[in-house]
Amino acid sequence: MQSDPLHALSPVDGRYARGADPLREHLSEAALIRTRIRVEAAWFVALVRERPSGLAAAAGVPPTVIAAAESLSREVPVDACESVKTIERRTNHDVKAVEYWLRDRLAAAGASPAALELVHFGCTSEDINNLSYALMLVGARGAMLASIRPLVAKLDGLAGEHASLAMLSRTHGQTASPTTLGKEFANVAARLSRAADRWQAVQALGKWNGAVGNFNAHVAAAPAVDWPSISRRFVESLGLGHNPHTTQIEPHDWIGEYCDALAALDVVLIDFARDMWGYISLGYLRQRAVAGEVGSSTMPHKVNPIDFENAEGNLGIANALLRHFAEKLPVSRWQRDLTDSTVLRNLGVALGHSLIAHRALERGLGKVAPDPVRIASDLDDAWEVLGEAVQTVLRAAGVPDGYELLKDFTRGRRIDQALYREFVASLPLPADARSRLAALRPAGYIGLAAQLATAR
Repeated sequence: MQSDPLHALSPVDGRYARGADPLREHLSEAALIRTRIRVEAAWFVALVRERPSGLAAAAGVPPTVIAAAESLSREVPVDACESVKTIERRTNHDVKAVEYWLRDRLAAAGASPAALELVHFGCTSEDINNLSYALMLVGARGAMLASIRPLVAKLDGLAGEHASLAMLSRTHGQTASPTTLGKEFANVAARLSRAADRWQAVQALGKWNGAVGNFNAHVAAAPAVDWPSISRRFVESLGLGHNPHTTQIEPHDWIGEYCDALAALDVVLIDFARDMWGYISLGYLRQRAVAGEVGSSTMPHKVNPIDFENAEGNLGIANALLRHFAEKLPVSRWQRDLTDSTVLRNLGVALGHSLIAHRALERGLGKVAPDPVRIASDLDDAWEVLGEAVQTVLRAAGVPDGYELLKDFTRGRRIDQALYREFVASLPLPADARSRLAALRPAGYIGLAAQLATAR
């Protein structure tokens, strides 16, 4: 099998592999195997510590065996994954291969045959899997937030730096009341920060209750034990929320919420990527040329907004998968089907595309700078935007039909400074109001934008 990135089917493992690297320790096949081992080992330790009545073997486990299991619940040897895969080729069952590997390790540490039966005691494979995926997704979220939070900080910095740089707005693609470049960055920073908080707030849940969620086998083996309490303590010991009401599978509602929240965050960034592309196209933002880069195979002058385009494309792919996960994963026939298994294995693909996009946006932001001359030129050519100010002053003064008056004057016409001031001089307003309006320029008509840009 080819392992060279040139032969990868997915760009997450090929062309863009470096951008997704931080997720490999959390969402790869190796990560899944390691986490399964940790969960299995942690359950063995929990049974030894709890010593449920009816499980005599739990009371006689030597300290060396407990220490070995505790060590594996924290950190897994580097060669474990290959060894588990070797066993899996024999068993044709991935979770059973993990169980057998762990039994071999504990046997080597001195565990008795009776103690080894505590490995995977009362478990269905989904007990192991749901906790493993929960831990993996929590870790992946932490890795991705480590790139999102600096992006928010970068946007906040740009908001402060350009808080007072007046810029023509374009509502519906047409000239509109001015804003500032810094205020636009602040808008995105605020949205992105809220979206990141929402994603981080999704609680990862876990279940630990056997084949159909009723502790059937547990009660048959040890009927006097309070298994629901042991289950809760074990799940919460892993840092997860406990879900006591499940079928064979934890219903994945929280994973749906997790994917939906990340998709919403990505939508904010799609919007941002498109706006940045537009401002570059208008000339409001210049791109720094990188030595050696080529913008076009035939047009040598071009410096393309490739980082923002790359981000938009990757975010779209990520969200197509994330929306599918959010809709599909909470749906399982009767007490369970296996359709979630193959879907869950693609979580890393979706998050990988998101992370690649986040990094592309950070790169793109590092290459752009405003062109104040170009921005000012557009403002100076858009005196019609002051119509909003004039009609609102007329309203405040109680002048009838102020809006209609301004609509007749400005709609579909090119207004320059001289025409604007001539019109203001004819208005039925007190002298101080006319003077204030006459002194107004498009670049000065920014309201509280500068303060709002730095108010986060």
